[in-house]
Amino acid sequence: MTALPTGLTAGTWNIDPSHTEASFTVRHAGISKVRGTVAVTSGVLTVGEDLESSSVAVTLDPSTVNTGDANRDGHLKSNDFFEVESFGEWTFTSTAIRTSGKDHVIVGDLTIHGVTREVELETEFNGTAVDPFGNTRAGFEAKVTISRKDFGLTWNAALEAGGVLVADKVRIDLDVSAIKA
Repeated sequence: MTALPTGLTAGTWNIDPSHTEASFTVRHAGISKVRGTVAVTSGVLTVGEDLESSSVAVTLDPSTVNTGDANRDGHLKSNDFFEVESFGEWTFTSTAIRTSGKDHVIVGDLTIHGVTREVELETEFNGTAVDPFGNTRAGFEAKVTISRKDFGLTWNAALEAGGVLVADKVRIDLDVSAIKA
């Protein structure tokens, strides 16, 4: 049994979408990076008496993708990429949580574009605090790098000088705030 981090108590913690962000970074044309966000619409962290008996379930809305360019966002929502009309929800459901030094790894099933793959989120617990409204909050950061092709996101365009427009590897970063129920 692995003890809970200091300040994190057993019970239900609801992810606060207004203070939670899922962002991504992908190499563009081999020379720069495109960054964007996708809204986390709901989530629950169920904390047991130890880490092994804890779990996480999160839902994201790909129709909210925002890269700062309306044309690119429209392309990402189209059938070339996310197909939001057919696949309007992404999910993550944990299957295990383990300690890695002072941080943690949350193993789980990530579903994007109707395809589910196991991923490992490198996770840091940032502590707890009581906000001005009396809510006890817990903060977390997590990151993972995925292959977009593993999720059926294969659209690309060849570049004149060689290579492709959109890299396969996508880094996902999460900044999560959860409120004790």
